[in-house]
Amino acid sequence: MAAIRFDFTDTRVLVTGGSNGIGLGIAHAFRDAGADVVITGTRAAASDYEHDLDGFEYHSLTLTDNAGIDELAASLDRLDVLVNNAGQNLTHRGESDPDVFAEAVTINLTATFRLSTGCRPLLAASKLDGGACIINVGSMSSFFGLSILPAYGAAKGGVVQLTKGLAVAWARDGIRVNAVAPGLIETNMTRPMLGQEARINRTLSRTPMRRCGTPADVAPVVLFLAGPGARYVTGQTLPIDGGYSVQG
Repeated sequence: MAAIRFDFTDTRVLVTGGSNGIGLGIAHAFRDAGADVVITGTRAAASDYEHDLDGFEYHSLTLTDNAGIDELAASLDRLDVLVNNAGQNLTHRGESDPDVFAEAVTINLTATFRLSTGCRPLLAASKLDGGACIINVGSMSSFFGLSILPAYGAAKGGVVQLTKGLAVAWARDGIRVNAVAPGLIETNMTRPMLGQEARINRTLSRTPMRRCGTPADVAPVVLFLAGPGARYVTGQTLPIDGGYSVQG
């Protein structure tokens, strides 16, 4: 496979949830492209993770903590790219419960808006070629209903619409706003599902490429949307799903 090369030298990037899974894959890709990368995670310190997070600036962040979100934004001296990747489904607690529903929407949608708003002045001051940008992370549940994920699905659907709204509102600041919508990606969050053969087979039978994705499938798309090659792209949500969303 031909190498995919990006150059984000002297670029400052914040990846929420960059301590694991898709976020870690994105963070590594930006760092490998020369960026100065800030990541967040829910543990107190980077050393609390089993894998190596050296080379990243780490901040502990819980997405239900409004003050923590505001403090993170205020702690940054400059920013060119914001990747709102962090999220969580609460199926284990039952998302049909109204209080759990509200918490899931806060984690997956409201926090995305709050952090984006907090980072807006820094992004507006960016000199990044093609403009500063926000990349939000949606999901296939942005488009399809899942009975066990009413809150997560509603929030991820909201992420798609928020992407459009901010793209229109903040274009005058030179900020592009796009999103990606991954299909079934091999991560810690999806590991329980990956262990259920019947569910996996249903998903793969609908996926033309007949495989699950990996964080390495997602990261280059995010870097493309963040770079000058996408300078005229804003308000879009790009599925990264092996064709799942177009299969009849």
